[in-house]
Amino acid sequence: MDKLDRKILNIIQEDGRASVKSIAERCFISAPSASVRIQNLENHGFINGYKADVNYEKLGYLIKAFVRIDVSYKEMPKFVNYISKVPNVVECNYITGDASVQLKVFYKNMTELNEFNASLKEFGDTHTNVAFTTNIGPRPLNLPEE
Repeated sequence: MDKLDRKILNIIQEDGRASVKSIAERCFISAPSASVRIQNLENHGFINGYKADVNYEKLGYLIKAFVRIDVSYKEMPKFVNYISKVPNVVECNYITGDASVQLKVFYKNMTELNEFNASLKEFGDTHTNVAFTTNIGPRPLNLPEE
């Protein structure tokens, strides 16, 4: 990974739909060279995919919440199996602190969120925080080009 690869990653993080031609122009290289570099970044796992930044609120999902739960090591496989089938869970992280897992979820209303929390009781007590606003993010990690 060199300076040019980091610059390409920064461009793609900003705009996943940027054309190879525009990336090449911004990096002062040929389009075929940019294409090869992008392919190499994909092949080596630096680029996991290209996704749309969807506005869930416009779709009626007005509640964004972070749910923490302390799941025992023994129950973790069952928990992961369950949670992977819940479409409203958009992120699941193993964390340190007073819980072992933090979920990021979107729901249309508080009743749905409450029902989801109730469904987690078999795995442990939940601690839920509802986001009022998101001031920053999601945003790309701007990689230093040096």
